[in-house]
Amino acid sequence: MTTSLALSPKQIDSIMEARAFQNVWDGSVRSGKTIASLICWLDFVAHRPEGGELVMVGRTRDSLARNVFGPLTDPAVFGSLTRDIHYTSGAPTANVLGRTVHCLGANDAQAEPKVRGLTCAGAYVDEITTLPKSFYDQLNARCSVEGSKIIGTTNPDNPQHWLRKEYLLRPRETRLRSWHFTMDDNPGLSEAYKARTRATYRGLFYKRNVLGLWVMAEGAIYEAYDEAEHVVDELPAMRRYWLGMDYGTVNATSVILLGEGVDGRLYACAEWRHDSRRAMRQMTDAQYSAAIRAWLREQGVTPEWSFVDPSAASFIRQAYEDGFPNLAKAKNDVVDGIRSVASLLAAGLLRIHRSCTGLLDELPGYVWDEKAAEKGEDKPVKLNDHSVDALRYAVHSTASEWQHLLTLAA
Repeated sequence: MTTSLALSPKQIDSIMEARAFQNVWDGSVRSGKTIASLICWLDFVAHRPEGGELVMVGRTRDSLARNVFGPLTDPAVFGSLTRDIHYTSGAPTANVLGRTVHCLGANDAQAEPKVRGLTCAGAYVDEITTLPKSFYDQLNARCSVEGSKIIGTTNPDNPQHWLRKEYLLRPRETRLRSWHFTMDDNPGLSEAYKARTRATYRGLFYKRNVLGLWVMAEGAIYEAYDEAEHVVDELPAMRRYWLGMDYGTVNATSVILLGEGVDGRLYACAEWRHDSRRAMRQMTDAQYSAAIRAWLREQGVTPEWSFVDPSAASFIRQAYEDGFPNLAKAKNDVVDGIRSVASLLAAGLLRIHRSCTGLLDELPGYVWDEKAAEKGEDKPVKLNDHSVDALRYAVHSTASEWQHLLTLAA
């Protein structure tokens, strides 16, 4: 298959040499690994072995639509080939070069049965590290047609992650070939864009997303946080507000009011918090709802959205019945949410008002769980994290609303 895309030497080499059973592109964000892997996939689909099914997999079908079919159906990327690629987000199948392809989401341990029973001729896998090991193992076993192939991409993760330990470090046993990419391997990126991307990451996320390294999560989570830089005594006028709420019964309940300032920054403007242990008094869901709504009236604010810890089912039900303003379940992808907050702190686009005492107390001690890291998992220590969770809910759930600020700030 030919393409008019400008490709780097490493992209060309990986495309030409992707002849193994498993072919994996790993490395930093925007490094060109997806484009190279998709060219290989289209070539494989066009010359697929006889018999068997074709499968494309993402963490969810929505992420598959965004990360994979987005570029595949973009004429600026794949030109006239896009006329032969058809997919509707969320649909169970796509048509790629005249061939039916099964589209699967695999975001939890219940995903493994989705491939059980299939006889696969080939599979494309987006962001392999986000999938359960049981699913990927089963997919491997199901690619049993002679000449079958797995083509996949991933960003680096914990060095103890199953993909690295069980597959990438055992290329001969697993019949695997891999290529490591950084942003310099993508000829489509300007130096200004690369500099802007480097500026939005610090610590763990810089090492993984910019340098493309498999490193362990350790130490402080928000390494960019600096009280002298990020804490303010005065607030500018705000264009809009959102709310993030972390609910607790025995543990503290914390609410963070997040605002977008006219200066192009986000601000943790105010905090409401009730710690039942310190107060020696628990509150009911109805009391929490009434107290928080009263506090919002005192602030003179009606948030565009009020994002609640999605596990707080009883409180959500009560708040909905009380007419809580613009209620919604928060996005609770912990590491992705931490990355959102970290990117804003690193870019100097998040400030915290000094009145948010609970949040300011928690931030310096918010650290990665070393025992979880040794098992290949990225998890924060679950201690004194109620206000940081509330901040994460508000920030990550509104990412589509403030992403443009990162570009403007660069």
